[in-house]
Amino acid sequence: MIDLLVAGCGPAGATTAIRAALAGLSVVVLEPRTGPIDKACGEGIAHSAVDYLARLGVHPSGRPFHGIRYLDARHSVDARFTAGPGLGVRRTTLHQALLDRLSELNVPIDHTRIGPITQNDTSVTAAGHTARYLAAADGLHSPIRRQLDLGGSTGAPRRGLRQHYRVSPWTDLVEVYWSGLGEAYVTPVADNLVGVAILTTARGTFDSHLDAFPALKRRLCSAAPVSAVMGAGPLRQRVHRRVAGRVLLVGDAAGYIDALTGEGIAVALRTSAELVDCVRVGRPADYEAAWRRVSRECRLLTASLLWARNRSLLAPHIVPAAARLPGVYARIVNRLS
Repeated sequence: MIDLLVAGCGPAGATTAIRAALAGLSVVVLEPRTGPIDKACGEGIAHSAVDYLARLGVHPSGRPFHGIRYLDARHSVDARFTAGPGLGVRRTTLHQALLDRLSELNVPIDHTRIGPITQNDTSVTAAGHTARYLAAADGLHSPIRRQLDLGGSTGAPRRGLRQHYRVSPWTDLVEVYWSGLGEAYVTPVADNLVGVAILTTARGTFDSHLDAFPALKRRLCSAAPVSAVMGAGPLRQRVHRRVAGRVLLVGDAAGYIDALTGEGIAVALRTSAELVDCVRVGRPADYEAAWRRVSRECRLLTASLLWARNRSLLAPHIVPAAARLPGVYARIVNRLS
């Protein structure tokens, strides 16, 4: 019997498996997809997450960015990082670096689906493997979460669309363009490549959504799209609890509010560390409180910002307020990073 079975090999699942292996636990990863896995996301990694990945021995290549810029039709405000740069990384590049580290640590990946889960007082069994614990890192619409009846309603149907453009980044910041439609995130991910992710409740194509951000559209008018449009959502995923016996949820499977603050990977890394510590000492019930503790600040800020974003009277004032109070805006950004 192994110590930990990890379902899912995205950043949350892969880092959980890497940390478990480094802690001396026996671990197997279940992931039906092969090769680097792509996903519609902003592709920006906060400085704290870059540092944590380095401590795990994961060093993805990318393009450093040094802060966050908010823009609307009339305002622009910058918040530069004080602790160190973040890193813009193509999702496939990040995933390949994680796969390489798993291989170095001789962590086996079984390319099969999780299927039904059974558990008792001492073990959990799935896909022909028996382990002391199971880490469910199977994504935003987690089949494991659904199988164990741990999820709730999704709330407002915000979704994301992402596409890449061949163009030299025009700034060393991640830019966030705001409009009545939603937000467009521009992340430099290489010296000649930017990723553009649009978050909105509106239906339509990526190109039609881009019309809502004329300043950004002008920036991209001579740039060639070099990737297919990918989508994700609905983003809001409520979860009743993150522990069911010997099954522990991590990453997007553990619940998701929105991508407004771009902290998804950083929170996934911090909570995966707590999961492994709880497994290592044999106290899975402690994970719920640990997850809430390390994710609280991000959850509160994201929920508050999303609440304001969804109020027609408040939403137009978010960027102007940041521009009037740049010191407060910078402190919030640096607290999150």
